[in-house]
Amino acid sequence: MKIACLGWGSLIWDPRGLPILGNWFEDGPILPIEFARESGGRRVTLVIVEQGTLVRTLWALMSVDDLEDAKAALAEREGISEENIKYSIGYWCSETETSHGRCEVQVGAWAKEFGLDAVVWTNLKCGFRNARDKMPTYEQILDHLQTIGHEERQVAERYIRRAPVQIDTKFRRWLKRDFGWDPIEV
Repeated sequence: MKIACLGWGSLIWDPRGLPILGNWFEDGPILPIEFARESGGRRVTLVIVEQGTLVRTLWALMSVDDLEDAKAALAEREGISEENIKYSIGYWCSETETSHGRCEVQVGAWAKEFGLDAVVWTNLKCGFRNARDKMPTYEQILDHLQTIGHEERQVAERYIRRAPVQIDTKFRRWLKRDFGWDPIEV
């Protein structure tokens, strides 16, 4: 099977053990992405959201031949437990004509154009830890970043600045305006 993994954040510069072949391609599907999730270390990370900025995502071929292996590998890289794979890993598969996750229709249409057999992506909910699946406002994101500790804020800044340049979201532009956090090419 020809299986792709989509990415828009830390997978690109820190794939760790994710079994990808070669480099990330910059012509992935256009999806609504935003800095809208409080993740580990109190970082604000990128997720697919209804109100997100439409951006061109990235993708890489995976060195696995089975969709279940691809989902498990992405879940392991993302720190998603086995029992949460069914919720937190999106997928599209031409062979079984099945899909799951935010933007599954758009991903499937894109995958067909590229002759792919399957695609996996991170399908985490937006929101702060105490309000999952509730889209935060920019003011809430700004307040969060202004009130976390110095070391946590440095980690949060590094994540935001390292996101691929093409992931040019509304919140990212505003964070650049308010903090001076220009993208860093990695």
